[in-house]
Amino acid sequence: MSKPAYTDHLPGRTVMLEGEEFLYCSGTSYLGMACNKAFQQLVLEGMQRYGTNYSSSRRSNLRLQVYGQVEEQLTRISGAEAAVTMSSGFLMGQTLAQVLRNRGRFLYAPAAHPALWLDECAAGQANADITFSEWTDLVLEEVQASDKERFILICNALDPLKAESYTFDWVAQLPEQQKIILVVDDSHGFGVTGPEGAGIYPALSKYKNVDLVVVSSFGKALGVPAGFILASKEMVELVKASPYFGGASPAIPAYLHAYLQAGEVIKEARGRLQQNIHTFLGQVEQAEQLFRFIPDYPVYSTSHESMAAYLHQHRILISSFRYPTNESAPINRVILSSLHTPADLQRLAEAVNQFSAKFVIN
Repeated sequence: MSKPAYTDHLPGRTVMLEGEEFLYCSGTSYLGMACNKAFQQLVLEGMQRYGTNYSSSRRSNLRLQVYGQVEEQLTRISGAEAAVTMSSGFLMGQTLAQVLRNRGRFLYAPAAHPALWLDECAAGQANADITFSEWTDLVLEEVQASDKERFILICNALDPLKAESYTFDWVAQLPEQQKIILVVDDSHGFGVTGPEGAGIYPALSKYKNVDLVVVSSFGKALGVPAGFILASKEMVELVKASPYFGGASPAIPAYLHAYLQAGEVIKEARGRLQQNIHTFLGQVEQAEQLFRFIPDYPVYSTSHESMAAYLHQHRILISSFRYPTNESAPINRVILSSLHTPADLQRLAEAVNQFSAKFVIN
């Protein structure tokens, strides 16, 4: 695990550290929107129209149309019945957890994000040393053994730390006669995975035996400081009735304006990201021995802790830190973005191949 590095500017495809330029292969800005000039221009246009912030409540007697327009677009691309936005994914998750707190027994999957933790019990479940598959077996056993209790199942759409995909066919085995709410955090998938970047909602909406709620951050792939949920109209209205929703400042409208106008910009960035993924994998000689990864996803997790230090010597900065606490095991990942050029990918692949030849392959 590498030591923390400090910089005074936002990293893009590169970052300056102590006067040297490093190739930046970290962070969660998968589509590079934060550094995308066209997207930045749309944000500026939004600020000229809406200012730097909307200092009010969504319950105010004066309401901006942009919120409803974004929520309509989210339902259109995902197929969800309704959507609602808030100022961050974390706040959206906490609000949802509070809304659901008396509506069933919470069962958390391993690595469930702290944004959805309701109490210390949640932390214990989320940090349990079991696999997602083992958790689903336990859930099915527990739910099927109870014919009265209501359940709220909380999990991620995928594991962005270990770069593991999840299967959800187990959902079909949950009993229809029970009230089960399935909450899926798609913060690291929305914008990158699913049809046209719609994330996991379209794939999970076929399960009619559960009430599906997908919660997500806008701040990862799409570079927008906001969060949202996709759910039934009933669930969205419950969230809107919450004091957390009414008492919090809404998302900054200038960014939502940019999102509404950025369809082609986002589509182009997503296409470049997919090309970068395929180019990188085509140049790494021992990818399956070096990394755990999900097809068509830009995160490559490695158990070789020394890779971070080796790449750092070659002026390449990858993601390497303990998460979610200082006591957690180090997480080491190579992360691609749409900003990387073919030359960047060649440089990265060559350094990875050199590391492999020197330290991994005998």
